[in-house]
Amino acid sequence: MKAGWSVFQCRITGFAFMYLSVSVRIVEASCKTKLNVPAEEFIGIVKQGGASAICMRASGAGVEAGPERRQTLASKIASANLPVTMVTADYNVPLNNAKGPDSLRDIRPSLDVAEAFDCELIRVCMKKEIDITFARQAADLAAQRGIRLAHQCHTSSLFEEVDQMLEVLKEINRDNFGIIYEPANLLLNGQDYGIETLQRLAPHIMNVYVQNHRLDPEGPEVLDTYCRGPVRFHHLYLWETGGVDFTQVFQGLRAIGYEGSFTIHQAQGIETTQAATEYVKSCCRFFRQQTGAY
Repeated sequence: MKAGWSVFQCRITGFAFMYLSVSVRIVEASCKTKLNVPAEEFIGIVKQGGASAICMRASGAGVEAGPERRQTLASKIASANLPVTMVTADYNVPLNNAKGPDSLRDIRPSLDVAEAFDCELIRVCMKKEIDITFARQAADLAAQRGIRLAHQCHTSSLFEEVDQMLEVLKEINRDNFGIIYEPANLLLNGQDYGIETLQRLAPHIMNVYVQNHRLDPEGPEVLDTYCRGPVRFHHLYLWETGGVDFTQVFQGLRAIGYEGSFTIHQAQGIETTQAATEYVKSCCRFFRQQTGAY
């Protein structure tokens, strides 16, 4: 059991060990390679905002940060009694670019990052069939260190559509390789994200990421997909209606007995400590309303 988990165990009626984590992405610059707020301040933001854990990305500290920087930050996070639920160790993974899968070809630096943060889960990227072979190899190396790998339900990847991602997981065939369930991206890809899908994905879910989008052919935001071409949409706050139906999401998570991190992963581009703290507080209120947490 990771340090700090006792803080949030058994707080949530009907969700034995489900807890709220916040990704550094909420204070990440649009380039996805740096933070608008120092990582040390982000620790206090999460704590003051009322969340229970942190999701770390390379913008905070990854493979390029160096071991001393990672260890310093990890010590401060541990002192705050906030476990790190997952690391995205390489810039190219969240950028989802052509180099995104490269970390699978040499997973050791990412494993070092995970170990530095006392974290057992790493997010990876797969875009082509050839990546499956490297995913197997990376999973085998990760297993030697007791670490798991997971791929987010994501646009322009092998994990866009439910049927396809299940086939890819079958081909990888490693117990320590799974899925980050992300309903907003499933929505963009024209997929069901409710109870039926959660039941199909349940054996493979290792994390839950949440953000909120509303589909609109004239929307200001656009993402390319393999399955539908360009998809336009609006960013919404989690609690706004017209996008992801979070009643369905929480009902589905309850139905499968999900135990683990529920991670706020909304790209906010927040630039001040006060704004970030208020946002985390709002997310905590949303989480409590949906789960009955106290």
